[in-house]
Amino acid sequence: MKKLFLMLFLCHFTSAVKHTLRYAVTTFSREQDFMFVGIAVVDGIVAVNCDSIKQKVEPKQDWMRKLIEDDPQHLEWHTHECYYPNFFKTTIHDLKQRFNQSGGVHILQTNIGCEWDDKTGEVTGFNQFGYDGEDLISFDLKTLTWVAPKSQAYHIKMRWDADKTMIQSTEDYLMKTFPEWLKKYVAYMNSSLLRTEPSVFLLQKTPSSPVSCHATGFFPDRAMMFWRKDGEEIHEDVEPGEILPNHDGTFQMSVDLDLSSVTREDWWRYDCVFHLSGVKDNIVTRLDEAVIRTNRERPSNMTVLIVAAMVALALFLVAAFGFMAYKKKKAKGPPSPPDNGPEVSEKLNPAN
Repeated sequence: MKKLFLMLFLCHFTSAVKHTLRYAVTTFSREQDFMFVGIAVVDGIVAVNCDSIKQKVEPKQDWMRKLIEDDPQHLEWHTHECYYPNFFKTTIHDLKQRFNQSGGVHILQTNIGCEWDDKTGEVTGFNQFGYDGEDLISFDLKTLTWVAPKSQAYHIKMRWDADKTMIQSTEDYLMKTFPEWLKKYVAYMNSSLLRTEPSVFLLQKTPSSPVSCHATGFFPDRAMMFWRKDGEEIHEDVEPGEILPNHDGTFQMSVDLDLSSVTREDWWRYDCVFHLSGVKDNIVTRLDEAVIRTNRERPSNMTVLIVAAMVALALFLVAAFGFMAYKKKKAKGPPSPPDNGPEVSEKLNPAN
């Protein structure tokens, strides 16, 4: 079973990876108002964004900033493409007439980019438009024509099909320019993320919850993590989690260990092992209550001082109120004997 797991693990490491570059622009139109938001996404990570409010193209990742420093013209292209609103304004105005729309909010979305298989070298491109949440028109690379599923977009198809310069430019971007950029992005991203240091720590929500060994900030996603007892890998009472992406392109994963049947005296026999592909040394974290991060806050010295001060203040107030009550009672003098009327008279003057 263990050999099978290792074979699957190695096969995962040698499998091809498909990378994706996607430019997404969302345009909003309401009456005379017009605004847009654009992003460039590489392998699911936002690398660049721009909008009509800030009026600025912003790199969102360190590796993209480095690329722009090395190639300033790259930023110029993004700036030019980002602030070319006339095309979107004209298209939305045309569509509102075709759909017989006089008011309201309308949205035009653009999704253009490519996918590249780093093992086979295969490249596929895509260029799609949507209007008010529905498919509007898309480019077919096989026929080099536009496909319009809605009749209202048929006139756009005819006009764009007739523009041979636009057809050639679209094909070049999808099959040449974008793939070249994607390969450059992946190289810069890998170079940057490979230098990141992963962090491994232990988490526990409550004293009865499993202890989670959590690793984050590692790259690439070819990693494995497991629990050991006395130096031997264990699978019983262990629940592995999936490898998930972080916002910066690195990854995270967790493996839970159920300790309900383990005494505290035996915790020292357990440790968590994190292995990253291409790295010789593993990260080993021994199970120790002192290093477990938890939602249960441990009182700090300041907290103890505050609590002690509050207790002292409460005792002082109780004593003060007690003293004031005593002084008030003493000021009134000794209590008068109760007036029991005829009963007292009879006791003092018994009848003959």
